[in-house]
Amino acid sequence: MKKQFFFYGLLLIGSCFACKDEVLDLEPLDQATEAIFFKNPEQFKAATNDFYTKMISWRTIDDSNIYDWMDIGSDLTSRVNTYGQGGGITGAIDIYWRNPYKYIRSNNILIQKGQVYTGNKDEIKPYLAEAYFFRAWHHFFLLKRFGGVPILTKVLDVDSPELYSKRATRYEVTKQILSDLDLAIQDLPTEQNIANNDKGHVSKWAAMAFKARVFLYEATWEKYVGESTDFEKNQKKEDKSRQYLEEAVSLTKTVMEQGGYELWDKLGDESYFYLFTLDDALSNPLGFTKASNKEFILKSNYDFTFYRAQMNISHTVTGHLAPSRKMMDMYLCKDGLPPSESTVFKGYAKMTDEFDNRDNRLNNFVYRPLKRYWGYGKSTRGGGANYGQDFPSTILPAIAILNASTSGGYGNRKFLSEHRLREDNQESYDYPQIRLAEVYLIYAEALYERDGFISDENLNISINKIRNRAGVAPLTNALMATHPKLNMLGEIRRERALELFGENFRFDDLKRWNIAEQELNQAILGARVIGTEYETYIYNGKPIYTPSAYTTFGMDAQTGAIVLDPASNRKFSKKNYLSPIPLNQIILNPNLKQNPGW
Repeated sequence: MKKQFFFYGLLLIGSCFACKDEVLDLEPLDQATEAIFFKNPEQFKAATNDFYTKMISWRTIDDSNIYDWMDIGSDLTSRVNTYGQGGGITGAIDIYWRNPYKYIRSNNILIQKGQVYTGNKDEIKPYLAEAYFFRAWHHFFLLKRFGGVPILTKVLDVDSPELYSKRATRYEVTKQILSDLDLAIQDLPTEQNIANNDKGHVSKWAAMAFKARVFLYEATWEKYVGESTDFEKNQKKEDKSRQYLEEAVSLTKTVMEQGGYELWDKLGDESYFYLFTLDDALSNPLGFTKASNKEFILKSNYDFTFYRAQMNISHTVTGHLAPSRKMMDMYLCKDGLPPSESTVFKGYAKMTDEFDNRDNRLNNFVYRPLKRYWGYGKSTRGGGANYGQDFPSTILPAIAILNASTSGGYGNRKFLSEHRLREDNQESYDYPQIRLAEVYLIYAEALYERDGFISDENLNISINKIRNRAGVAPLTNALMATHPKLNMLGEIRRERALELFGENFRFDDLKRWNIAEQELNQAILGARVIGTEYETYIYNGKPIYTPSAYTTFGMDAQTGAIVLDPASNRKFSKKNYLSPIPLNQIILNPNLKQNPGW
């Protein structure tokens, strides 16, 4: 019986709960079992704190690793991995099956205890609402990874028949997620009504924004992917796509108008960079702290004293998220057009040319060759040096130093700290789970998918606010009319790629648009070398490019760029849209049917 019970990776006692609520997301200070817990509202509240540590973010929890996510290995990064290539096998175990069910059990314990609570139930409604929110959060994670999965809405015991239940359809899982979010939205406080000591807890607006994310995801999946990935045929009972798009528009409009959030735009052209590394007043030139950030609607909170990330983000993220040639060319020019259409694009002759007259996001998220940056600590993080010194050749970008199979010549800056007093592994900036920019993007995409059109007025209250911060011209219908090689839907999708890069959206977006095979199976390229300054530039007495260092895949004949992974290596297919059910779960529960192709 113990083997069957492992099906959900469950424990008979409750999770460990944080027993201090002054600072959200602290490590649990006490071990609390169900027998002595849930006797008063304060205990319900303390129990919810643990939920926030179970979202995938900087700190490794239950073996989850942020670098399994963050778009790494997609068409936008030079870091190649097996998943992006369409590889992989059906494994015996999968922590990303095990962990969500373990966390859902904790949510269900709180919900169940709330149902039998003998005190004033109005006092615990917000905490039950948080449990419903996170139960929806984890079921959505499972839906995206596996499609239809067993739905868990009660606390199971070793002899519960649900341990042998069949997979629910993706449509039933979506229905459950939406139902839980309705319950959450009903009783969660607005952001404006959350006390300062409780800031960071999920608000009504966060639940609405997340529900809009679910609506857009499933609407476009149904519209473009359809039933092609379902583990059994004829599971879909009715087409919900248009209804879901309408709901997404309505929810995002409410959050935009009533949420009180605003894009963080306090450091001019460098706002994007510092938004993602806000810590204390020494984390940026003008002394802003996390308190100035009203863009993050839901975040994983970190604190230098109480809850550091405990991972060397700044040394690792520069390589993990190094952009590909494709990503570099997706960044807009100041006139709001991509390089292929822009008259202000300077080309590639000099290594700095492609950085000029471009979207602020390019210069905020990618190291500019030879640029001096504001401040670095003692650790020379990210290949940098103490303030005032030029960067070494690894950030030129410099090609001869690095192996062609792992670097395309660019270094990522997003999420990389310049805090002058922080050593390695001391990063404590927050990780965004939902932010206002995504709400704008959902609004615009859902409108266009619903109507096949979006007005300039609606662009101005959504995407063009993002483009204004990026320092590029607005997106308009007139701009599309005068550039027939571009189209509105493509530009809306481009904005998602640019704005949400590294925040774990790219693979999901490519799949729900049903274009993953088309985009992921192209060769991954790096910097353009042939015919550019890279061929002749000398740095510290050495050439930055030597042809002998780049014999693995050679250069792309059309662009003269480094080939990091040829198209022949990339075989992403429809089966990769979903991950396989881990084999140990099928052994424990033979009623679990495997996903197609695995």
